[in-house]
Amino acid sequence: MLTINLIREQKDFIIERLKVKNFDSEEIINKILLLDSSRRDILSKSDQMQGELNRISKEIGVLMREGKENEAKTAKERTYKLKEDIRSLSDKLIPVENDLRNEIIRLPNLPHKSVNPGHGADDNFKLREGGKIPALSEKALPHWELIRKYDIIDFELGIKLTGAGFPVYKGKGAKLERALISFFLDEGVKAGYTEVIPPIMVNEDSGFGTGQLPDKEGQMYSVTLDNFYLIPTAEVPVTNIYRDVILNGDSLPIKNVAYTPCFRREAGSWGAHVRGLNRLHQFDKVEIVRIAHPDHSYESLDEMVMHVESLVSRLGLPYRIMRLCGGDMSFTSSLTYDFEVWSAAQKRWLEVSSVSNFEAFQANRLKCRFKDKGDKQTRLVHTLNGSALALPRIVAAILENNQTGSGINVPEVLVPYTGFNIID
Repeated sequence: MLTINLIREQKDFIIERLKVKNFDSEEIINKILLLDSSRRDILSKSDQMQGELNRISKEIGVLMREGKENEAKTAKERTYKLKEDIRSLSDKLIPVENDLRNEIIRLPNLPHKSVNPGHGADDNFKLREGGKIPALSEKALPHWELIRKYDIIDFELGIKLTGAGFPVYKGKGAKLERALISFFLDEGVKAGYTEVIPPIMVNEDSGFGTGQLPDKEGQMYSVTLDNFYLIPTAEVPVTNIYRDVILNGDSLPIKNVAYTPCFRREAGSWGAHVRGLNRLHQFDKVEIVRIAHPDHSYESLDEMVMHVESLVSRLGLPYRIMRLCGGDMSFTSSLTYDFEVWSAAQKRWLEVSSVSNFEAFQANRLKCRFKDKGDKQTRLVHTLNGSALALPRIVAAILENNQTGSGINVPEVLVPYTGFNIID
């Protein structure tokens, strides 16, 4: 969330920048500033009274030693009144601070200066593209038919066990899935990321810390009895490792990589664009997360983009990198690059990764700070994360793009992990 100091000092700037995200913030910000004024007024009065209370309390001892009992009695009565008034102010402060916080968390993060206005995918900017789009025969099959043909993923069995959007991987399909996870993790470790295995359920504080709650509560599966949430991405537990932590500036950036299953309630509309692996409720994903120094977070973002680019390139997939416009960005992001791979049989681009810098937005919720050597004051870190990579659409593109008359060729980099080079 945005800091109150930033809102107070740069009101007009915030209003203008949030228009890039198609968010009208003026009414909310005016309410925030009124609540902040009330809060500061209450705190000022309370501080004044506390100062007077401290002063009188010291005087009472002096008066008692000097034998001025009547004056000491009058002073004590004044302290009783001051304590009562301070308690009253404290009672008034609690709802004001709650209202102030509830208004601030309604504001999305400010977009980076490079983000263009826009309303959706058609307004995104293509940064670059790579790879070669394969030329398939007219008999080429979409991945959902290839899956059935080679019996590698069972959607019907998933429906029996759980419901739609929960597939069962089997045989060479399961081995391909595991191979991709291992490849992505190994490449992350080679790039300097520390592998972690986090819980796949989180509490409310963790959901709030990274911005999933309360903004995306309807998209998350909840375990109501325990008030836990199944994670939509490893970003949530991994970033929350650093909640309520003060870091040494010399330790930044901190780099973690994690594999987890991910769970999202999002229900897509009917049609070919959500068939097969295109949209699932449970899917596997490897995530990279960085806790970065604010002065170098955009260098970190560039490095993360290059890392993801190396993965899709080594898999031999045609890809393009899109810088999202304001209207297509998430609530929490300052700058996001989406990776899309070409699905040759579907003849369309599939999003497989988002790499984002959240600047201090999540850190302010997390209360994650750092202190540089020699500095007395702490500062908020910057947080970043990226899919490296989400598996379902990667698998879809691999199956479609590499199909031949005799089977599906496995990308060369995966063969040491799968133990086979063709699905037949």
